[in-house]
Amino acid sequence: MSILENLNSPAPLKRMSVEELNTLAGELREKLLTVAINNGGHLSSNLGAVELTVALHSVFSSPYDRIIWDVGHQAYAHKLLTGRNKDFDTLREYGGISGFPRRRESEHDSFGAGHASTSISAALGLALADKQAGKRNYTVAVAGDGAFTGGMIYEALNNISGKGVRLIIVLNDNEMSISPSVGGINTYLGRLRTNPRYLGFKYRLKKFFAAIPLVGKPLTKMTRGMKNFFKRLVWRDNMFENLGLHYYGPVDGSDIKRMQGVLRDAMRDKSVSIVHVRTQKGKGFSPAEEQPEKYHGVPKGGEYKSGESFSSVFGDIMARRGGEDKKLYAVTAAMCEGTGLKDFAARYPDRFSDVGIAEEHAMTFCAGLSAGEMHPVFAVYSTFAQRAYDQLIHDVALQGLPLVLALDRAGIVGEDGPTHHGLFDVGFLLQTPSVEVYSPESYEDMRYSMAKGFEFNTLTAVRYPRGGEQSYDRSIYTSADSGNMFYGDFGTDTKVAVISYGRLCGNAVKAAQMLAEKGIGVRVVKILRLKPLNCEELFRLLAPCTFLYFAEEGVRSGGFAERVLATMCEKGQMMGKTAAIRAVEDRFVPHGDTARLFEDCGFLPEQMAAEIESKLR
Repeated sequence: MSILENLNSPAPLKRMSVEELNTLAGELREKLLTVAINNGGHLSSNLGAVELTVALHSVFSSPYDRIIWDVGHQAYAHKLLTGRNKDFDTLREYGGISGFPRRRESEHDSFGAGHASTSISAALGLALADKQAGKRNYTVAVAGDGAFTGGMIYEALNNISGKGVRLIIVLNDNEMSISPSVGGINTYLGRLRTNPRYLGFKYRLKKFFAAIPLVGKPLTKMTRGMKNFFKRLVWRDNMFENLGLHYYGPVDGSDIKRMQGVLRDAMRDKSVSIVHVRTQKGKGFSPAEEQPEKYHGVPKGGEYKSGESFSSVFGDIMARRGGEDKKLYAVTAAMCEGTGLKDFAARYPDRFSDVGIAEEHAMTFCAGLSAGEMHPVFAVYSTFAQRAYDQLIHDVALQGLPLVLALDRAGIVGEDGPTHHGLFDVGFLLQTPSVEVYSPESYEDMRYSMAKGFEFNTLTAVRYPRGGEQSYDRSIYTSADSGNMFYGDFGTDTKVAVISYGRLCGNAVKAAQMLAEKGIGVRVVKILRLKPLNCEELFRLLAPCTFLYFAEEGVRSGGFAERVLATMCEKGQMMGKTAAIRAVEDRFVPHGDTARLFEDCGFLPEQMAAEIESKLR
């Protein structure tokens, strides 16, 4: 009989033997492997954290004790153990279980996640709140070694001292984030991984005293001071001890019994403790063990599709340009393969930096490169670029430093959901002075935009969607504004204009074709360069049209459409015209298949055509 199928909460784990817990771990691994491959999702990180999750829930009492997951993409086993097994087949589907912790989803999800390095800050806040309320519960922050490359972790560690909270930090060390972990912290953790002297000594000493009849337990308690002395003797350079944390580890993350013992030791400490657990990313699934980076995230159905994408085209452009421009320098934040920079990194290792999960540092690092007359390109997912907003304004734009900001995964990204959709970049880029913003919807547009950025005259942002270009007849377009704007007419007497940019341009064309078949003439205007915008040229293209329909795969508030309409009103260009905006309203877009989310947002061609037709009545 399956243990997992009869679990509705993690409470029974406290009564299970180690053998039963290991059996449960096997069932968890089988379940998440099946569902993750079928639905798509984060695989390697979850496979590696199964035994750790079982150990945590067998020692702590969730939700009374709070377990906070950094990033959260390793929390699938946690979801299965906390009453969501019956719904787990809906993982990452529209209306189903999220791929990340969500407070609204379960009382066991104490804090939402999606971006890295947030767990310790959140856990400290929760632990202090519980202390103020007089509670005696524990708060556990589970952070990977990749998250420890982010500066926010150290801001939190610096703030922990003297708070007197019941907080335990679990360092889940698998030597990976999305790309292999990099930098000085990874080197430091490597020294801890390869030097088990302290932990081995501690357990041999504890076992020795426990075997002594009658006086074993008192002697064990008495020797804790001796233990701390020897710990300091062996680990003189332990950074965590120097920060006032009690360090335990490294511990084998596949050994549930050993982890239970160490976690219980940490519970008895009166100061904040850090438990260093070594896990294997992809454990139990040989392809993921051998290629953990490839299986960090698997596509729906488990099949990787070959062929071009905007990321691969960007990578090809960079690799070719690297041979021509000896000053070109590529920077990414733990996303070398995801952003398409793997070939560039292999060809020009002295002009490539993966800074780890440290977007703020990456942006200012690029600013420094630019000030030093290098030609930096920062490749980052749109959602993660949000973390470097201050640096973008203060360290780059304000100083007039030229660099290229390559924003991958702009727009809706699908099953990863609201923490990963790139829907805010246009809003904050357009309000930033001295920036050029390009939003290519084809590979040809992509090459043109990057070529403009490679002139390195100013800060240039090139934003592009996940996946590949849409397939449709682009010969309908006529170039305007020297290739920064395009238009195409459908039907006669084009009184309707559909203005769009990026991926939605293909849907706009299809909607225009539908309307033309009904006798409604439509002019589609594709904007490639969103800023600076040639308003005079746009006004000329829109002059014959009495109804303007903006389609924008981003937030409406402060977006491109609102800015254009405001300018048109200011310049007296709206006389005799009406307008409507189809964009993401004041909400967060949920997770789900991209096509389903497009429908949810009203972005499908038939929806756009129907809305335009209804506005004309």
